[in-house]
Amino acid sequence: MPVYVEFVRQPSAQDRSDLAKVYADAPAWLLAPHVDADTLIAAGIASGRLIAGRFNDRLLGAALLEQGADGWRLSHLCVRQITRQRGVGRRLLDESQRLASAAGLPLHLAAPAGHLESQALAARTGLLLQSY
Repeated sequence: MPVYVEFVRQPSAQDRSDLAKVYADAPAWLLAPHVDADTLIAAGIASGRLIAGRFNDRLLGAALLEQGADGWRLSHLCVRQITRQRGVGRRLLDESQRLASAAGLPLHLAAPAGHLESQALAARTGLLLQSY
């Protein structure tokens, strides 16, 4: 069964619980500039930028996807630890790239300046890295 990517606009109680689990073990640098995971999730839902990967009716990964004048920006990408290395993050990246391409704009990966893990991900995926 495939992972479906969707914008989370009106999450159910189960969706909120799943999102909390996605970001529960996220490092502090990933949550910045938000104070905590709850603030990140609430801001993403309120702004309409929160996307998530759904498998078997459960959200397993999420990120913020923002459309800008010069390109789309993907940030705060996180996959629930128990389901990592199973293609959920790749599916979120692929769908984000598809949406940006359909809009005729490039996709950029946004991460804290100097973060090696983000630099490696950008290099593997061919995305341009933007620091925040």
